[in-house]
Amino acid sequence: MAGLQPPSSSPDAGTVLGCLPRLRLYARALRRNREDADDLVQDTLERAWSRAGLWQGVGDMRTWLFSIMHNLHVDALRRGRLELVELDEHIPEVPVAATQAERLALRDLNKALSTLPQEQREVLLLVALEGMAYAEIAQALDIPIGTVMSRLSRGRDRLRGVIAGEARRPSF
Repeated sequence: MAGLQPPSSSPDAGTVLGCLPRLRLYARALRRNREDADDLVQDTLERAWSRAGLWQGVGDMRTWLFSIMHNLHVDALRRGRLELVELDEHIPEVPVAATQAERLALRDLNKALSTLPQEQREVLLLVALEGMAYAEIAQALDIPIGTVMSRLSRGRDRLRGVIAGEARRPSF
């Protein structure tokens, strides 16, 4: 993002930059590849910077940024520009070295998450990783709050089943 600077007069520039670690984490979960995730974060910030004139009207900067990221990700999926890969070799860095059992549990959780339909995985990650409220998720994904609750419930049920070793067909 060389050459792009946040608007110095905007009080929200710090807020945008403060969201960067969370954006990176969510992008890694969506794209499942470090380089693609970094590209998604960069595209998200670039889009936000290019619309800095709208910042004064943004009620919740974090929700707005996640909405931008979601839309960019969905657009890339629709255009067939993404090839999602397994994270087996790209387990996120942990500040303390994980034990072998913890690494295996993280790997198993990642595999279980990958079995979820994209819509369920997105909602589940926004709740689990971001701690977003249902209303924030509904706004970010531009879906009704009831759809958020439904996708979350089905995603949790399916995830529990996969982790417990049940072979179940995807629920949409």
